[in-house]
Amino acid sequence: MNRLFFLFLIFPALFLIQSCATTNKLPNKSMVRKDPLIGKIINTKSNQSMEFESLIKNISTYDVIYLSEKHDNPEHHHIQQRIIQSLIGKGFTPTLGFEFFSMDDTPDLLNFVDSGKKAHSKKIEKIIEANMRKKLGWDTQPDKMWRYYYDLLSIAKKENLPVAGIDLPSTLKKRITRKGTKGITPIEKEQVFTTQLTDKAYKDYMFSIFKAVHCGMGNKKMQARLYDTWVARNDKMALSITRLYQHRKGPVVIIIGGGHTEYGLGVIDRVNTIDKNIRQVNVALREISVNPSDLLEYVIPLDLKGFKKIPVADYLWFTQRVSYDDPCTEFKKSLQKMKKRKI
Repeated sequence: MNRLFFLFLIFPALFLIQSCATTNKLPNKSMVRKDPLIGKIINTKSNQSMEFESLIKNISTYDVIYLSEKHDNPEHHHIQQRIIQSLIGKGFTPTLGFEFFSMDDTPDLLNFVDSGKKAHSKKIEKIIEANMRKKLGWDTQPDKMWRYYYDLLSIAKKENLPVAGIDLPSTLKKRITRKGTKGITPIEKEQVFTTQLTDKAYKDYMFSIFKAVHCGMGNKKMQARLYDTWVARNDKMALSITRLYQHRKGPVVIIIGGGHTEYGLGVIDRVNTIDKNIRQVNVALREISVNPSDLLEYVIPLDLKGFKKIPVADYLWFTQRVSYDDPCTEFKKSLQKMKKRKI
């Protein structure tokens, strides 16, 4: 494969698969669209709007609550904070699980929570934060993105909540993306849990998603590796969630990208495969579409052979978009720049 094409094929894919794609841009004020759905919470069983208190009452009866986000949307993280604090206010002790951290990161996260049991000066607090951020490998990530998750962790520290990472280690994710599951070593394979859940229709669906992420450019070998990583991550996160469920003090609240939970697939169906007794509910924090859309367009079930037709999530909470830019436009510009450099 042409090296230039390979580089630009893998970069957007890594954004999707490793869930670290961010724009950190606010939409141009002239482009911001006022939409009647913004701020509304929709119960997709009835397609009716509901109040926040009713949402909390409904979801608090479940074992696992997914707060499915678009990673770089600040409003999504504010909503997550509001939901978690409301659950605490109702007397619950939620366990927080984070896609953005691996299960191996859990001891460092718990050390941070433990640090809240003693009063510290602001200077010491900053040192504690900096040390944790470095240990988690976030010292090279944008401050804005770090703050989104640090604020959630700070709630856990203040309220002494159990916290955990649920994903694979980042290096292992990169290794699978580069080599595929068959290409990694036997020692690495021992770290990869599998639900043995495979389906051609779902695989084909995900291949189409990968192609769309790459603005229509497809490469079967690369897509196969991306799919291996996607499945390995979803399987690992599902296993982690079932473990958190076993040791829960209250509902398990999962902070996760929306792609992993849409239509009850990805992580949700894998949790169900491991333990059918776990009651799961998905609250999708959903940006409005670029162009005006009717509510019914957002709740159209996915028609996938072999799978039950269900809405994208149990509840949709609509928000403003972070950006109205076409990512493929930027992709093509970057591709042109690399071609010029090569020449």
